[in-house]
Amino acid sequence: VALHMNAGLMADLPSLEGSGAEGVGLFRTELQFLIRNKMPQRAELATLYARVLEAAKGRPVAFRTLDIGSDKVLPYMKPQDEPNPAMGWRAIRVGLDKPGVLRMQVQALIRASDGRPLTIMFPFISEQAEFLEARSHVLRELHREKSLGHQVPSKVDIGAMLETPSLAYAPDSFFQMADFISIGGNDLKQFFFAADRENERVRKRYDTLNSSFLTFLQFIVARCAASGTSLSFCGEDAGRPVEALALAAIGLRNLSMRPASIGPVKALLRGVDLAAARAVIDTARSAGVETVRPALMEWLAAQAG
Repeated sequence: VALHMNAGLMADLPSLEGSGAEGVGLFRTELQFLIRNKMPQRAELATLYARVLEAAKGRPVAFRTLDIGSDKVLPYMKPQDEPNPAMGWRAIRVGLDKPGVLRMQVQALIRASDGRPLTIMFPFISEQAEFLEARSHVLRELHREKSLGHQVPSKVDIGAMLETPSLAYAPDSFFQMADFISIGGNDLKQFFFAADRENERVRKRYDTLNSSFLTFLQFIVARCAASGTSLSFCGEDAGRPVEALALAAIGLRNLSMRPASIGPVKALLRGVDLAAARAVIDTARSAGVETVRPALMEWLAAQAG
């Protein structure tokens, strides 16, 4: 099981060495846009992204393109008065509607790579057409940079964040085209249960180890396995040891989390048999339980005893 860390600032990168992470599974590029009072310049971003890649010392870094909207509003953009911002004009929807910003960011990433491998992922992809359009911007900029005589990455992986149930049912061609898929656990859980993750009255009502949710995650695992598409899980649940165990047991073998969570997750995963954990989960679901958590906790207690 590969464990990666989430980051968003240069200050996060020193944790890469000490945490035991194999790379950065999610670099949140929007933080550089949020901390300024005006749109950053391409050269500024290219310098920052280059420093991130240098600090990673050859480890992979997945750069997520600008993910704004919902609870993240740029101070220099006109606020959108939306009744339900989590389901509104956000993330890749903003990027596709404002292609100049998306292309500028892609250019900065290409120039920052300086011939190194580059991994780009698009947030909140809900259907194949959005991925095709976003991907075309990357391919166009790669061609443009090459024609200008600039150095391009030795390899480019283009992926999508699966944060809405709709994308799990995309055509096979989407899964074959995507170089990788990262499950955005926080948003996917929110939309799966129709429970606002910002609302304390409903946020904790539904368990990540709910049998239905685990079954849905397994469906995604199976679709990616059928197309040979690399799959990871990114979100708060990846950093919780018991949840991480369940995710790994059902086939999610790449997890990305806060640096501080890597040690505890690694300690638990190294001490258990994933096949046995999977059997506990399957048996509990077959018995018709709402959540497999009690069965998994009982099994873990027996292992410790």
